[in-house]
Amino acid sequence: MIQPEKIIIADDHPLFRQALLNTLKAQLTQTIWVEAQTIAELEQQLSVHSESDMLLLDLNIPGAHGFNTLIHVRNHFPQIPVVIVSAHEDQDTIAKAIEFGASGFVPKSTPVDIIFKAIQQVLMGEIWLPESFQMNASNEAHAEIAERVASLTQQQYRILMMFAQGMLNKQIAYDLNVSEATIKAHATAIFRKLNVRNRTQAVIAISQLDIHETNISES
Repeated sequence: MIQPEKIIIADDHPLFRQALLNTLKAQLTQTIWVEAQTIAELEQQLSVHSESDMLLLDLNIPGAHGFNTLIHVRNHFPQIPVVIVSAHEDQDTIAKAIEFGASGFVPKSTPVDIIFKAIQQVLMGEIWLPESFQMNASNEAHAEIAERVASLTQQQYRILMMFAQGMLNKQIAYDLNVSEATIKAHATAIFRKLNVRNRTQAVIAISQLDIHETNISES
C-alpha cells in the first residue's frame, strides 16, 4: 500500500497558513499535514516526523534567524526537501535559499495553483523557482559560514540561537535543564566550529546569513 505524503508547514501567520492549507487540502486530498508556528515547534515536529516528504518553511518564522534554520534542517534532515515560502521575493534572497539547500522558493504572492504545481514538482525530485529568477555567482563568504553552521550539532545550534536572542548562560541552562558548565562547554565547541572567540563574534558571524530587508511585501 502506498503511503500518503506527509508535509510540514512552518509559518507563524495563522491566516496565511490556514488559507494555504485549506486550498492545498482540496488538491492534495491524501496528504498528511503537520504544522509548526515557531522554530521550537518545528524542531519537535521534525524529530517526530523525520520521514516527512517535504518542509514548507517561512524564512521569517520566529527564531529562524535568516537562513540559519534552512542550513540546519538541510544538514540534520537531508532526506526532507525544503521549499521556502516567503514574503521576500528579491533575487538575492532566492539565490541564497537555493545555495543553502532549498529545493524550491515560492513567494507568498504566488497564486495557490502555482504553489500546488511547485509542491508537485519538488515531490518528484525537481527544483522549483519563480520564472523571473536568474541565478548569479555564489558568495564564497556566505558559503563558508553556512558550512560552519551546518557542522553544529542540534544542541549546539539551539544554544547558538539562544545566544542570538541575548540569553545568558544561566538562562539557557535553565531552559535546557542542564548545568552552566555544560553550556560553557557547548559554547567553546560552537566558537571553535565557527572560528570565533566569543558569543558576540558568533552572533555577528551568523548575521551574514540574515535576510536583507529589501523588496518585502506584506506577509
